[in-house]
Formats: sequence, C-alpha cells, structure tokens
Amino acid sequence: MSLVSLQSTITIAISVRDRHLSAKWYADKLGFELLYHADEAGWSELQTKTEGVTLGLGEQAEPNPGNAVPVFGVADIAAARSALEAADVRFDGETDTVEGMVSTATFYDPDGNALMLAQDLTGQA
Repeated sequence: MSLVSLQSTITIAISVRDRHLSAKWYADKLGFELLYHADEAGWSELQTKTEGVTLGLGEQAEPNPGNAVPVFGVADIAAARSALEAADVRFDGETDTVEGMVSTATFYDPDGNALMLAQDLTGQA
C-alpha cells in the first residue's frame, strides 16, 4: 500500500542556462508545447507528447546536465510529506511555496536520488 496518493501527472525537472531558448529548442526539435514561462520563479514548463508528463526547465547559472528530477503531483503536499517523513524518508529543507503557483518539497530515495513532490496552487484562491 502506498504512503501517499499521487496524482496522474509527473514533471521531469532539468536545469538550463536560458529557459526561453531551451523551451524553443524543445518545441522546435521535439514538438513539445510551451505551457508557460514563470519568469519571477525562473521556471518554464512544456507539455511533452505523453499525456500527464511535462518538462520543467529551471534556470541556473551553472546547470547540472544529466541531473533530472522527477516531480510527482500531489493534492495535499503537507499530508504527503508528513506520511513520508513518518516512514523515515529524508527531505531537503522545508517545503518551498511560490504563492498562487506551486508548493514543492525535495526528498531522496535510499540511494540519494532527488525526487520532488509538488502541489499545484494555481486554482486556489
């Protein structure tokens, strides 16, 4: 039985130098559709050709190629985090929130691979 109830979405987050340039590359080369640029958060997101799977581009001065982070959508990040912490899952710091956009929390598998939970806040008042 699962500790958390994941939604049927996943975002693969990668770091890039220039989100706008990278978004155009993914659109032109792979046919991904730009969903939005969140310039204030240094984030862009594209719809891949796979239903429920998006590609997130996080802008970094020095990107770390090959370090993709799966981001699992959850309806209640506090409950999901609490359940995982109760099962001795290690998290990296506090939950980060960009008001009106998203809350995220990074955690690790037993081998130290980074994974992330994300709660979409765009539909909340």
